[in-house]
Amino acid sequence: MPELPEVEVVRRGLERWVAHRTVSDAEVLHPRAVRRHVAGAEDFARRLAGHRVGTPSRRGKYLWLPLEDSGQAILAHLGMSGQLLMQLAEAPDEKHLRIRVRFADDLGTELRFVDQRTFGGLSLHDTAPDGLPDVIAHIARDPLDPLFDEDAFHRALRRKRTTIKRALLDQSLISGVGNIYADEALWRARIHYDRPTSGFTRPRTLALLGHVRDVMNAALSAGGTSFDSLYVNVNGESGWFDRSLDAYGREGLPCRRCGTPMRRRPWMNRSSYFCLRCQRAPRVAS
Repeated sequence: MPELPEVEVVRRGLERWVAHRTVSDAEVLHPRAVRRHVAGAEDFARRLAGHRVGTPSRRGKYLWLPLEDSGQAILAHLGMSGQLLMQLAEAPDEKHLRIRVRFADDLGTELRFVDQRTFGGLSLHDTAPDGLPDVIAHIARDPLDPLFDEDAFHRALRRKRTTIKRALLDQSLISGVGNIYADEALWRARIHYDRPTSGFTRPRTLALLGHVRDVMNAALSAGGTSFDSLYVNVNGESGWFDRSLDAYGREGLPCRRCGTPMRRRPWMNRSSYFCLRCQRAPRVAS
């Protein structure tokens, strides 16, 4: 599933190609793509027509397109395989095209939502005065947000009494971090994924946050991480950060720091990748 860097890459593309354009009409080609819009496909399409799109925004993994002067926004759930693509209007339809949005100008491009597995979708929601869609009001700020409160995160981390990777994936504590970048940041910080958060000092928390930011900024520079053709930017191009991963997906390969073969362990219906030597397991985990 796309994490913060991948979603931010898409947001930047939408800002370039969609912001400040007026929707002429929308076409829903598969009802599952708007299942989170409880009023249904016809209502979704009707309510988009005539509205001007503002600057696309993001919080963590959540992306939305505000509709100017309406108090509403289009919230995009990319799911496992959702893609927001800018295409020429005359380009052939993609096999898994679910939603088409046309614009009232002569630029000749349209926005398409393509989703092979139909886990994602678009929906229309009311927004708070700060522009945040109401359905994601519980989502914490992400570590690249200038208003992210490091001290508040550290205090919440200590109170949570959980393990560090669980905390990093808890979107109510810190948003945007998923399985890939959690493993990468923990490897860089030399912290085992099962280490209890109750023992974290403030310097250790701040150091880990620094590694989280570093790995996400590096991924942003590389266009995100693509393991297959399902994640692409708005131009249909894949990211290449998978070539720079230090932990995730490297089971059996030598640790880039000490040479010890990297390990993989099942974890919460996922996998955790780590170095047995660099990231010592806490006693309770071992």
